[in-house]
Amino acid sequence: MGEAPLDHHQTKTPAESGRGRQVLSSEEIDRAVTRMAFEIIEANKGTDDLVLLGIASRGYPLAQRLARRIAAASDLSDPESFVGQLDVTMFRDDLVSSGFRAPQPTFVPEGGVDGKTVVLVDDVLYSGRTIRAALDALVELGRPARVRLAVLVDRGHRELPIRADHVGRNLPSSSQERVTVRLSEIDGEDQNFVEIVGRDAAPAAREDQR
Repeated sequence: MGEAPLDHHQTKTPAESGRGRQVLSSEEIDRAVTRMAFEIIEANKGTDDLVLLGIASRGYPLAQRLARRIAAASDLSDPESFVGQLDVTMFRDDLVSSGFRAPQPTFVPEGGVDGKTVVLVDDVLYSGRTIRAALDALVELGRPARVRLAVLVDRGHRELPIRADHVGRNLPSSSQERVTVRLSEIDGEDQNFVEIVGRDAAPAAREDQR
């Protein structure tokens, strides 16, 4: 999936953005993350051998949010102990066509991923190509016992046989539209929402062609 370059020079609130229609507010994102956290605990039958790997870049803060909810619900003292980041840049199948992308760091919790239940976390699931790249990248790190996928938004239009196990919101959309996710950890204090943007709008902070 192709992504638009990050723009840290200008941030706007949802009311000011003027790009599209908001489909998830900050409160709705929080509720979706909390629900997914409990789903992950139930699917894993607890938190033993659980690792959350956020796909750079917005998947990582989402993984951190999930880890905090899981830790609070399970009386775990350190949510950062089972969360890491996975960069998929060099495993993408559009490197030539999309131009240069600066790789982000990959790091995993102490103990690695061998024999663990690894939950890949991303913001938007679209074509499935980023998740395919993530699975290839994960193989380089070790051999998990199982791999699951958690996404904030599933917008459909899959090009590969990939399905999310935990979904914050199923969001039907046209392939001619963009789904833009803004998170305060990356985009600024007032940026915490999801919106749908028409293709004729100016490029947003991140595009979800993945």
